[in-house]
Amino acid sequence: MKIDLTDTTASKINKSLVEGRRAIGTPAVGMVLTMVIVTDEENAYDSIKAAEEASHEHPSRTLVVIRRVSRSPRDRTNSRLDAEVRVGADSGTGETVVLRLYGEVGDHADSVVLPLLLPDAPVVVWWPVDAPEFPAKDPLGALAQRRITDMYAVEQPLRALEARVASYTPGDTDLAWTRLTPWRSILAAALDQARAKVISAAVESEAENPSAELLARWLGARLGVPVERVVTAGPVVTAVQLGAENGALRIDRPEGPLATLSLPGQPPRTLALKVRSTSELIAEELRRLDADEMYAVALRADGEEGTSRA
Repeated sequence: MKIDLTDTTASKINKSLVEGRRAIGTPAVGMVLTMVIVTDEENAYDSIKAAEEASHEHPSRTLVVIRRVSRSPRDRTNSRLDAEVRVGADSGTGETVVLRLYGEVGDHADSVVLPLLLPDAPVVVWWPVDAPEFPAKDPLGALAQRRITDMYAVEQPLRALEARVASYTPGDTDLAWTRLTPWRSILAAALDQARAKVISAAVESEAENPSAELLARWLGARLGVPVERVVTAGPVVTAVQLGAENGALRIDRPEGPLATLSLPGQPPRTLALKVRSTSELIAEELRRLDADEMYAVALRADGEEGTSRA
């Protein structure tokens, strides 16, 4: 069910949410959090779809904030709020409100969002693109326990990474880090099996890959060795090699959903290591709303480059 509201207010939106739930016969919905998505029109559809898919695991109220850019000084005086309320099958397992802010009301998005937050429930803010330089100090970010950014969405991801280092506040995270969860799990398990001291490490990826940089920093912090960055033509992170006293431990994923794990003295094994969808990444982040200490460690680890080769 969809309800369109033009030149509206937060109280009218709340009223429409109640009416919509009653109309579809579900006056009480067991939502566990409020997800605030701050995006633009171009990226709104994909962001909403990802949030709705993630809501099957985490029923939530999703508030989509779209600031409409004013094209002339006169437009700045035409300040209004339009909303699209979605409940039932049109909003996953929760409910979705698309907020379009025109004129000066766009400068006060936090005042629009605040009355629409679920009472006594955690708040997560996600910027699919154009994240603020200091997420925790952003007016919307200040409302949240968890703040999600994505360094893949910027033209210079490694410069954005250094900005995240400078602005990090407990509760911050980035999807470039979330993409590494399967890699970190496989590496941890492989090291347990190898039972050997690591003396060198290398991460292979396409150039300017923020996940590869975070993985290299994490490995350096955990293993206490310099980590070489190797530029390859493959997509995202393509391989990790750890040199040990008894041989090399290597994970190769040049393309596709499968990777090859090679351990010293053992035959190669094939493992599942697919590139996950945005909805899977968001669902993972919503499973924990406390501070991600390992992300902080990776961000703040020494960014020593080591030797880079193509």
